[in-house]
Amino acid sequence: MMPEISLSILDVAENSTRAKASLVEIGISIDTKEDVMTLVINDDGCGMTKEQVAHVEDPFFTTRTTRKVGLGVPFLKEAAIAANGTFSIESEVGKGTRVRATFQYSNIDRMPIGDISRTIQQLVIYHPDIDFLYSYYYDGASFNLDTRQMREILGGVPFSEPEVAEYILSYLVENKQETDHGAVE
Repeated sequence: MMPEISLSILDVAENSTRAKASLVEIGISIDTKEDVMTLVINDDGCGMTKEQVAHVEDPFFTTRTTRKVGLGVPFLKEAAIAANGTFSIESEVGKGTRVRATFQYSNIDRMPIGDISRTIQQLVIYHPDIDFLYSYYYDGASFNLDTRQMREILGGVPFSEPEVAEYILSYLVENKQETDHGAVE
């Protein structure tokens, strides 16, 4: 199993980029009163057939030709179930895929989120032709990063420019801290 949820997010979001998505939405919602953390990754990529969806949770099934196993989805499912949560995947050919996992937030077996800020930054800078909408919620407070808005502001300056890449990371780190007051690691 992956040691942190952000690595599972990275793996599933990379699947979205390979599926030719133009928009990948990643949402993390934490409600400590309800004791639940919800993760949703939604894309507008090529989608999967019903047969592919039925097999995607099998670690020995992959549509990739560069390796014979696909571990991101099975690891995320196992992590959610281990933390008294749920997992679902929905997909439609030509429309995209939606992955949803819930975790009992206080569960001792819930993996830490990890460095989600750096994970989102890396997705943004290494996939310059894909838009990302990242939403982070914690007990009613929230923030978003929407690369579509950033593109308008930057006027053609690439996200990989060192100053821009550093700004994206700072924005993510500072807003996460302001939203959850350092409660989530």
